[in-house]
Amino acid sequence: MITFLVALVLLIVGFFTYGILVEKIFGIDPARKTPALTKTDGVDFVPMSPWRIFLVQFLNIAGLGPIFGAIMGICFGPAAFLWIVFGTIFAGGVHDFLSGMLSIRKGGVSLPEIVGEELGTGVKYFMRVLSIVLLILLTTSFLTGPANLLQGLCALPTIGAGAGTRPIVWVLIIFGYYALATVMPVDKLIGRFYPIFGAMLLFMGIGIMVIMLGWHSADMPEVFGEQGLANRHNAGYPLFPMMFVSIACGAISGFHGTQSPIMARCCTSERQGRWIFYGAMVAEGILALIWAAAAGTFFADGGDGIANLQTYLSEHHNNPSSVIDIVSRNWLGTVGGILAIIGVIAAPITSGDTALRSARLIVADFLHLDQRPIPKRLVIALPLFLCVFGMVFVDFGIVWRYFAWTNQTLACFTLWAGTVWLWKQGHPKDLTVQPKYKNGWLIAAVPAVFMTIVCISYILVAPEGFNLHLW
Repeated sequence: MITFLVALVLLIVGFFTYGILVEKIFGIDPARKTPALTKTDGVDFVPMSPWRIFLVQFLNIAGLGPIFGAIMGICFGPAAFLWIVFGTIFAGGVHDFLSGMLSIRKGGVSLPEIVGEELGTGVKYFMRVLSIVLLILLTTSFLTGPANLLQGLCALPTIGAGAGTRPIVWVLIIFGYYALATVMPVDKLIGRFYPIFGAMLLFMGIGIMVIMLGWHSADMPEVFGEQGLANRHNAGYPLFPMMFVSIACGAISGFHGTQSPIMARCCTSERQGRWIFYGAMVAEGILALIWAAAAGTFFADGGDGIANLQTYLSEHHNNPSSVIDIVSRNWLGTVGGILAIIGVIAAPITSGDTALRSARLIVADFLHLDQRPIPKRLVIALPLFLCVFGMVFVDFGIVWRYFAWTNQTLACFTLWAGTVWLWKQGHPKDLTVQPKYKNGWLIAAVPAVFMTIVCISYILVAPEGFNLHLW
């Protein structure tokens, strides 16, 4: 319980201390007009209220990422708590804030254009491809999972056999929704209903935390326990770098950088940036912290909760959604069951459609296609739909593993772009200008170096990479 409470306090304090420092180093200008005001088009550039933008941003970047990642991450032991806290404050929050605020400063452009402007034309082209690949992989992952869950609740015709069976009817239904949400104006569907889902996701997390602290605090994993920070994973995966990729959305995630520009096009003041971008990341970190603790606590029952969790996962095909379901139903009753269904099914769907929307905006940016006419939106969206639909028939495990690594690699490029931009602000060409923070670039450079090491190490030692010995 002590570890959890200290971690929770650190996340909140981090927002009000390090978050403010990041904001000051960036140098927000409340008087500067944002793209939502200067480029209003009624489709993607649409002014929205700050609280609505925050909840949409939270849902967009969260989905089930911080829950799934936290459940798989706590299998490595209480060290997961440290990565969630310090990753969120010093890496994820900085990453999300810079990607959102740089988009605002550069006219609402998408992530590849931001990175390319700072790191060069070659990197820009690479980022365009990498971002589209990432978003297609994520959309596929967040399409197949809910479709399989819905098939379990209501069986409809399938295609294929054995491991290759696909609930094609549910896939088509969700796919139809994706198509609708991708091309509709951002305020008509996403801006209207997603704040509700975002609030429900937060409510579920808070409910789990209250039950856990009130009735199960004695069984919570502790950093100060007998095994401390030792690696607890029963499959023998090394804590570094595996845990730092397993817990992505709850600490730092490159996917967030593709989502921030969507809401950057709706912000009406730069003053909103810390609350919306850094704040949503901290809220996601808190959600990940809650579920990491809950997963390690629920299965304790007087024994080793982390070991029992891994046994349960192995019995359920390593599917974290089974953990969400049993914890929510047991700790929150009927309400928990309803929220579990909404969380496990609706949350990934809402992240999947915004991923496709982001992909459309990325393509539109580099093709310079006006997105106000519906036919021009469809010209870009249809090929993306076909790619996602084709990926549905690829093994889910392969899709998810490559998404995880691509996701963190994308974060590296975003942090390096932020490093260059901040360095330029601290070393202006006009020598008569005295910058306030000459070394402000370090807030992005330090996590950029660390995540680059993580990503290179992962692809060298991972089974789906070069599978080299860790040492």
